[in-house]
Amino acid sequence: MKVIAAMSGGVDSAVAAARAVAEGHEVIGVHLALSSNPQKYRSGARGCCTVEDSHDARRAADVIGIPFYIWDMAEEFHEGVVENFISEYAAGRTPNPCLRCNEKIKFAAVLDRARAMGFDGVVTGHYARTRESSIGKTLHRAIDNSKDQSYVLSVLTVEQIQGAIFPLGDTHKVDIRKEAAERGLFVANKPDSHDICFVPSGDNAGWLRDRLGSEVGPIVDQSGKTLGEHRGAYTYTIGQRKGLGLTVPSEDGSPRFVLKIEPKSNTVVVGAREELAVNYIQGENPVWCGPAATSQETRGYVQIRAHGEALACTYSYRDNFLDVNLDAPLFGLATGQAAVIYDDDRVVGSATICLTR
Repeated sequence: MKVIAAMSGGVDSAVAAARAVAEGHEVIGVHLALSSNPQKYRSGARGCCTVEDSHDARRAADVIGIPFYIWDMAEEFHEGVVENFISEYAAGRTPNPCLRCNEKIKFAAVLDRARAMGFDGVVTGHYARTRESSIGKTLHRAIDNSKDQSYVLSVLTVEQIQGAIFPLGDTHKVDIRKEAAERGLFVANKPDSHDICFVPSGDNAGWLRDRLGSEVGPIVDQSGKTLGEHRGAYTYTIGQRKGLGLTVPSEDGSPRFVLKIEPKSNTVVVGAREELAVNYIQGENPVWCGPAATSQETRGYVQIRAHGEALACTYSYRDNFLDVNLDAPLFGLATGQAAVIYDDDRVVGSATICLTR
């Protein structure tokens, strides 16, 4: 096959590209320039959109022996990921920018461009697997549970999964680093990227205040009693306990947690942990990674965070909404997060949480 290898400049994408070549594919390496001014994003080996990363990707391509290009995706990234991140927080929700990046950039934009240029698919260093079965090509968890990235890939459509190639899904990370060293790839010991790549300092709240302002508002309990002040309700998330700065302690000395964010009134509501318990989740805008769920109640698992636990549940799909009933309560769930449904290790699909109860 003729494929594009998306090369971030890290060890995973470099080994993925090398494996694609070893399997006999015609491979071209591509690094995605996600900012017209990379210095305003991260510096050093902490993200996947720095000048250093583009240089590392080029050097890895030279070692592997494949052509290498840089694609300017800055406009698409800003509109599809950065602006979405800002607008979601402004609305009091908690988005996942890595999930949006996979949806809008790494597969929608890149795969569309690759196919338009005559390529068969896109190779990435994601830790996930695909399988051919009676229901078509399906998406599955990686062997290495600690690195599994199927959660952030759950936004891929059936068509996109057809063009996705994940060479690392059957290997543990420690073995990927060993393989990189054996192949002479200098990125073998490069640290993994972490945090949000477009927040230079890692200070999400400060970054948001610079763009949305820092209007002072009240922190109240469920009765409406003022307990403190904040500088922007959008800088908080449901379930948050630390950094509240409350001036009125609770009567029994127990900690308080963020229960609700009201962006219109710029108010943060706090209360006891037990008030965070959720048994029901409703998700909108579902994406199915295989056959769509039906109105029939089905047993499965739901995962709410990228590296969180998958919880037993019953799910169904009706009136364009995903309904999930949890076997046991979940704490600290926020709208805007993704609810990803699994059938054992197969990704059924995902939806954006719009309601909890």
